[in-house]
Amino acid sequence: MSQLSDLVVELPSDHEITLTRAFDAPRDLVFAAHTRAEHLKRWWGRGNPLDVEIDFRVGGRYRFVEHAPDGNSYGFRGEFREIEEPERIVQTFEYEGMPGHVAVETLVFTEQDGRTVVTGTTRFDTKQERDGMVSSGMEQGAAESYNALAEYLKTLA
Repeated sequence: MSQLSDLVVELPSDHEITLTRAFDAPRDLVFAAHTRAEHLKRWWGRGNPLDVEIDFRVGGRYRFVEHAPDGNSYGFRGEFREIEEPERIVQTFEYEGMPGHVAVETLVFTEQDGRTVVTGTTRFDTKQERDGMVSSGMEQGAAESYNALAEYLKTLA
């Protein structure tokens, strides 16, 4: 287990990564920030400019393209498999720079005393894919995105 900023990263199995972060905002708002383009483009790409296409329904797809300060663009895509609003989302996740390596993410939103904890568990097909994600800088990128989300949520309160 490691912790960067307020993000806790765990490796519960050889095929999984779990990220946990608490936010000072109600669950409905944090859920909306994960599911609506107008919110996602403000935080998901670590605060970098982000193109967002999202069809938030079971069977719907999403695609995000982050435009990094180094001039590169990074694309990510997936499909929504399960939605239990505002409690749970199951979706696929694929980095377009490594096509064919599709992970399954489960996001769980729990609220307590006006704070919301988001727990995201990503399951990979192999230990090598999981380890590749861990070594990719994913932890820092996720922490930066969730820090951007925390700041953005303050503007919505």
